Amino acid sequence: MLTGTFTALITPMKENGAVDYDGFRELVRFQIANRVDGIVPIGTTGETPTLEEDEEEKLIKIAVKECSGKIRVIVGAGSNSTKSAVSYTQRAKDLGADAALIVTPYYNKPNDAGLLLHFEAVAKIGVPIIVYNIASRAGRNINAPLMDKLAEIPGIVGVKESSGDVSQMAEIIHSVSGKRASEGRGFSVISGDDALTLPLLALGGHGVISVISNLVPNKVVALVDAGLRGDFARARALHYELLPFMKAAFAETNPVPIKAALEMAGLPAGPTRLPLGPLSPANRELLSASIADFLPIRSVEEYH
Repeated sequence: MLTGTFTALITPMKENGAVDYDGFRELVRFQIANRVDGIVPIGTTGETPTLEEDEEEKLIKIAVKECSGKIRVIVGAGSNSTKSAVSYTQRAKDLGADAALIVTPYYNKPNDAGLLLHFEAVAKIGVPIIVYNIASRAGRNINAPLMDKLAEIPGIVGVKESSGDVSQMAEIIHSVSGKRASEGRGFSVISGDDALTLPLLALGGHGVISVISNLVPNKVVALVDAGLRGDFARARALHYELLPFMKAAFAETNPVPIKAALEMAGLPAGPTRLPLGPLSPANRELLSASIADFLPIRSVEEYH
């Protein structure tokens, strides 16, 4: 079972657009020091669509080396080409990842039969697979009955639920994860939306793959831990404390705002790669106000 807080890690860039590998290493150490349960490098938040394969490989190697024996590494390995997804999943396994995050194939919008075959193909690689359900980017939703079929595939261990549909999340927790728990098997239901972490935990979910934990991992860890132990008064208080930042962090396309927030805090971030442009002045002001109470962030150098 995957439970707890997992950070969807950004990929810091230098001003010339090159990947800042030293900065990435510092961010990984910052996450470890703040006791997250794992990191998710080279996902959407990590700007995978514009990373070269050699850049991705270097980032995975750094993440695995830094996290070994400390926290889990879940590598983004999805593609809308099954052949590519299989290759990326094999790479994740070969480089020592603990699991692979596989997004619903985007743009080509596969039918149910194709989707099942796609996930069967990546699961055969032999590394634990987390399904990433995000209709807003992929163009189609994976509903609870189809998720139930996916959960029958050996090696599929959970879902990052980013449908935004609390009713669907509840159904998956109850009818997919709950059924397998009663059979002595695990299937994790993890929120892919920071603002829905609390509702998901209250429904019996298992954690979050978080964007805002790039900046405030300690706060997100505290919220999730409180929810998992049933202390919803504490979890609710943390949710409302973080809510303005949650909203500001998605005022524009992720990861534009979160990289701006890290930059404001003095952490490695740099610009986004085109076609993602800079944050608008109005949203920068909104973001700055939303994180003011969390600053200053302790320097990453203190964690070395």
